[in-house]
Amino acid sequence: MVQNKGKYDERNRLNDLTGKEWLQHTKSFYVSKRSIQDKPAFEHPAPFLVKDIEWLIEMFTKEGMTVLDPFVGSGTTLVAANNLNRRSIGIDINPEYMKLANKRVKIDNKDVCFEVGNSGEKLSDISNIDYIVTSPPYFNILSNKGSGIRKKSEHFRNGSRVSVETYTDEVKDLGNINDYSEFIESLASIMTKCFLVLNNKKYITLILSDFTINKEEHNVQGDIVKMMEDIGFKFAGTVILLQNSKPLYPFGYPYAYKINHHHQNVMHFRKEE
Repeated sequence: MVQNKGKYDERNRLNDLTGKEWLQHTKSFYVSKRSIQDKPAFEHPAPFLVKDIEWLIEMFTKEGMTVLDPFVGSGTTLVAANNLNRRSIGIDINPEYMKLANKRVKIDNKDVCFEVGNSGEKLSDISNIDYIVTSPPYFNILSNKGSGIRKKSEHFRNGSRVSVETYTDEVKDLGNINDYSEFIESLASIMTKCFLVLNNKKYITLILSDFTINKEEHNVQGDIVKMMEDIGFKFAGTVILLQNSKPLYPFGYPYAYKINHHHQNVMHFRKEE
């Protein structure tokens, strides 16, 4: 049976979705979905899934538009954009991740481009971006002493890390900053440059969960929203990306309540000048 996808409105300048498809993309939650294209990404300590990024790119771009990920890591954004016939640019400080991304999608520097280097520097050479989607490093979480027990199954890794893994040893790597205020300031500097390269009335999506700082739960989303608004972006809402396949750990049991993070905050912002 062919599903009725609805009617496309010719006034739609944001994406290629019909009215019915658009409506589905406005839900305040989305359940994470896996695909076979995710398997190589688990060589990266904090990968995202292709279908999850495709969902976002479908909402905020049309075919042929250009998507930027300034912390592209394993190249998931490049894979998702390529699947949907969008151009893409990824930046990452670790040259090994370019090799990983090239296993997943052919990097030709025209429709799929991977720039190795610091985003704060590389963004100066970029312009005319239609959508930005990224998951920045989560402060110094990868280098803290709580290594967790991420298990490696036949196809996917679940849960926390088996051992301490960091993105790089670079001082400018956001994942190596040990002061939270300095982390926010450094991220703000990069997001300011993202503001400059993003076309007017286009969107940027930041994907982060809240996390603990010195063993205390912190409202990271609140800090990120304020930071982005201070730069000039307009907050457009948060979607909860549900990751129900993650295992549960008794972090505070039996003495105190400690949350298990089974979702990411997918924060949308719009540039309006």
